[in-house]
Amino acid sequence: MAKVKTAFFCQNCGAQSPKWLGRCNSCGQWNTFVEEVIQREEKAGVGFALNNRRSTTPIKISDVTYDHEARIIIPDQELNRVLGGGLVPGSLVLIGGEPGIGKSTLMLQVALKCGDQKVLYISGEESEQQIRMRAERLGIVNENCYILTETNTQSIYQHLEGLKPDIIIADSIQTLQTDLIESSAGSVSQIKECAAEMQKYSKITNTPVFLIGHITKDGSLAGPKVLEHMVDTVLQFEGDRNYGYRILRSLKNRFGSTSELGIYEMNDSGLREVTNPSEILLSQRDEEVSGTAIAAMMEGQRPMLIETQALVSSAVYGTPQRSTTGFDVRRLNMLLAVLEKRSGFRLGHKDVFLNIAGGIKVEDPAIDLAVVAAVLSSNQDSPIGSKSCFAAEVGLSGEIRPINHIEQRITEADKLGFERIFISRYNTKGLDFKRFSIQIVTTGKIEEVYRKLFS
Repeated sequence: MAKVKTAFFCQNCGAQSPKWLGRCNSCGQWNTFVEEVIQREEKAGVGFALNNRRSTTPIKISDVTYDHEARIIIPDQELNRVLGGGLVPGSLVLIGGEPGIGKSTLMLQVALKCGDQKVLYISGEESEQQIRMRAERLGIVNENCYILTETNTQSIYQHLEGLKPDIIIADSIQTLQTDLIESSAGSVSQIKECAAEMQKYSKITNTPVFLIGHITKDGSLAGPKVLEHMVDTVLQFEGDRNYGYRILRSLKNRFGSTSELGIYEMNDSGLREVTNPSEILLSQRDEEVSGTAIAAMMEGQRPMLIETQALVSSAVYGTPQRSTTGFDVRRLNMLLAVLEKRSGFRLGHKDVFLNIAGGIKVEDPAIDLAVVAAVLSSNQDSPIGSKSCFAAEVGLSGEIRPINHIEQRITEADKLGFERIFISRYNTKGLDFKRFSIQIVTTGKIEEVYRKLFS
């Protein structure tokens, strides 16, 4: 019998060391090294993915021939958008999210909706009865959806050779275990090896594979960092437990944009696709209140209108507070400094609280003008008007800067019935005002916006 070989792996970043270290030299974390067995044993029946190796020779890139293969269109428009227009055959997709956020529900819903595709749902966390109960709650029937409760990858590959599914879903990668590594399931070496075997099977058979992954306390995907480099696409499924809405983001995508966003609503019958995000991002109220402004923002190629809420009050406890929800607090501090230094508004001794409605996190700089307008509205205690919206960036000198995709933003605001939109005067090049029924108000300084809003 071969001598057992061990090594020490950092549970945070996956760095390997021949001996135990108190502090990881790669990520700087303390007490994260764990000893794991890495001795490989040659065993019979190790699976299709490892026994089928293609012999290749170096060729010129100009001599490479390929057939254009269409993407697999999943009956989930939000997921198709985030993936970049559909599922690429032979791709490896990793979906991460907090426990209980709805990852398994989303993937089971996708498996049940793909009636034209043979889908294998591999579960290492739930039994067949539990998955059947969830399927009945979703209310979707699909005869081409197969369930396999197995964690050993060699047994899984034997089933794959006989079934030959079109799509594979593994829930979750942390529960899979291979006989090639003698460490426990969920360890760094096991996750890395199981993902490598899934990657080989996916590329050889041209079968797309979804891997569901857990996340750590700091919000990053559990396991080695190399796992994110191995897969083709990394999706993050997130949401606030106090809201019924879930957001699917693309953190990495080799076949599409990483700026796309998918929005779902969690209800009793599963996840509902939200095709019009403005319906959840705009509050419905009977009377106008101060401190509220609407921003026309973009997520990828999708325009949406979002409500920003600000509250400005006198600092009772001496030191002014700055608090944000869904917005970068450092950018809020920058905008407040611009208002005080360039425009003369005395906000340094006041508390400022900012909230993005709907529980969504915003990174589009075009929301700057809406944030400034909401802060000024709350400071003046004067409402802006529910039929006005904003789309512009604010510079450090107090100027209103132009943004991209201005026509899509104006079109979305016009479609939703807004009466006027504030944009930068430097954003009007090539813009046909006659195309829109909405009034386009151009400004160049914060003072102009203030006069047009509160004069």
